[in-house]
Amino acid sequence: MRARWTVLLVLALLLAGCTDGGASDTGRVTLRFQSLAWQEESVEANKELVAEWNARHPDVEVEYVQRSWDSVHDQLLTSFEGGEAPDVIHDAADDLADFAYGGYLADLTGLLSERLTSDIPQTGWDTVTFGDGVYGVPFLQEPRVLVANSDRLARSGVRVPTPERPWSWQEFRAVTERLSGDGRYGVAWPLKDPVSATLNLSLSTGGRLFHRGADGKVTVRFEAGDEVVPRTVHDQVEGGSAPGSLLGSGGSDTLPGFFAGKYAMVPLGFSYRQQIAQQAPEGFDWQVLPAPAGAQGLVQGVSPQTLSVAEDSPHKEEAAAFIDFLLRPPNMVRLALGDWMLPTGAQALADPALHTADNGWATGVALAAQLRPAPALPVRGYREWKDKVATPAFQEYYSGAIDLDELRHRLEEDGNLVLARYQR
Repeated sequence: MRARWTVLLVLALLLAGCTDGGASDTGRVTLRFQSLAWQEESVEANKELVAEWNARHPDVEVEYVQRSWDSVHDQLLTSFEGGEAPDVIHDAADDLADFAYGGYLADLTGLLSERLTSDIPQTGWDTVTFGDGVYGVPFLQEPRVLVANSDRLARSGVRVPTPERPWSWQEFRAVTERLSGDGRYGVAWPLKDPVSATLNLSLSTGGRLFHRGADGKVTVRFEAGDEVVPRTVHDQVEGGSAPGSLLGSGGSDTLPGFFAGKYAMVPLGFSYRQQIAQQAPEGFDWQVLPAPAGAQGLVQGVSPQTLSVAEDSPHKEEAAAFIDFLLRPPNMVRLALGDWMLPTGAQALADPALHTADNGWATGVALAAQLRPAPALPVRGYREWKDKVATPAFQEYYSGAIDLDELRHRLEEDGNLVLARYQR
């Protein structure tokens, strides 16, 4: 029996040595970096930066782990609950609230360098601040823009908007009517995910939707400022200046019809320019225009891509140092160019490589100062509210199945029942 216990003790000690949280018996630390980069240029830039870090830091090795945006929330939840979370986590700000409040992410306050914290504007830090803690570093963001067929615009004679003189939402509706006819449309709305697009664009018209009371609890109120964007889309579909058949489509689904001249404009995230540049037929001339402006100007909501550290990571300082390296201004520019997005850092955003007129880069940079935290970012229960209430409600409204009053009822009455469960 004594021999048996001796064997078990030895095995236990061996197992303990194998689960030391990423440190080898030589003192070398291994960090797992879970990346969601998917475009070829972006994956290449991330892997190159990991290799550069490893070459310069022999005592802290970073292991690159590839994951997908399609399944990241459920995958992270499983890894958190199973104690297998990566040390450094690539995600988006609108996915962080429940993880932060749930204690799965480390508060980065005091872990990040002054260089990094001062380089990113406060509006960026507001997207990752929950309660009194900072649970991610926002590093890439994209405005929503209008990608337009230049020839169609020129032939129509409409005024071409600029960031200095954008279209109003009313003028945008008039332009799409003018560009429609003979089986062609002025605009196509790909609204497979109608909620974030609608809410973020509604900031320009004064829409907030989520309101925090004196007791700190959030409720949904669908007010006048929240109506402008949904009514615009609804009326364009009903009036024939936008095809209803594409409402449930993703942005990529609209590109073949756009190239074929079926619609003059498509509202898309800024990063879609890469697909357009690669796939547009020879001779197809396109340009990037700012989204319409409302009473608040060109303001719109964004949910930046983020880098976080797992609360269970035993190497938080090393993980924070790797994030700091990854987001040095020249490196942030490389990541932005790879993803065709805008960097959040002021020094990176000033880089001449991002101010070229080619492929609309300069237009995007001109919009950067107007980007604000998406209204939903601090809302606990947003994901369930979005999936179970808001998405079907907006889809039915845009298709004409329900009217504006029913849309308001569902968002407010049904939606507040969902949010209340998370705020007890």
